[in-house]
Amino acid sequence: MKRLARVLLFATAGLLRAAAPATDPLEMQVAELVAGPQVTVVHFWAPWCPNCRAELDPATGWAKFVATNPDVKVVFINIWHKGQDPAPRLAAAGLGAQPNLLLLTHPNPSRLAADRLGSFLGLPVTWIPTTWVYREGKLRVAFNYGEIRFPVLQQMVDDARNEWSR
Repeated sequence: MKRLARVLLFATAGLLRAAAPATDPLEMQVAELVAGPQVTVVHFWAPWCPNCRAELDPATGWAKFVATNPDVKVVFINIWHKGQDPAPRLAAAGLGAQPNLLLLTHPNPSRLAADRLGSFLGLPVTWIPTTWVYREGKLRVAFNYGEIRFPVLQQMVDDARNEWSR
């Protein structure tokens, strides 16, 4: 438990600051979504990524999470994708037709460090998968290094649903 707390603290330490205003059309679209009153989960991934694929198990992964949380907007952003179409992999995982799921692809397909997307909404994107939980335009928690554990994500979403006094 202490390790988890340290990981979460480290993962969110540099991110709980005001984000720069979005200027890219995709960022502006996502900024609008996360500004709403509902909890919004933003998930960065790529079809080639082994950790991203591991999260797609239909019985325990994203499809189950999305179905279990119909009041949560989930935004998948395909980045560093090398031009790969994400639809077949997502469809095989039972994702795509859910009303609370939005699938987006970043126009820059490069995964070369010098060329690839390195920040989004003014926050660093240094690894995939990366998962952020927002409510009312505020980043509530960020998981920046690797595969998500869905019980932990569920707890963070439940916590984000609750009112904050700060």
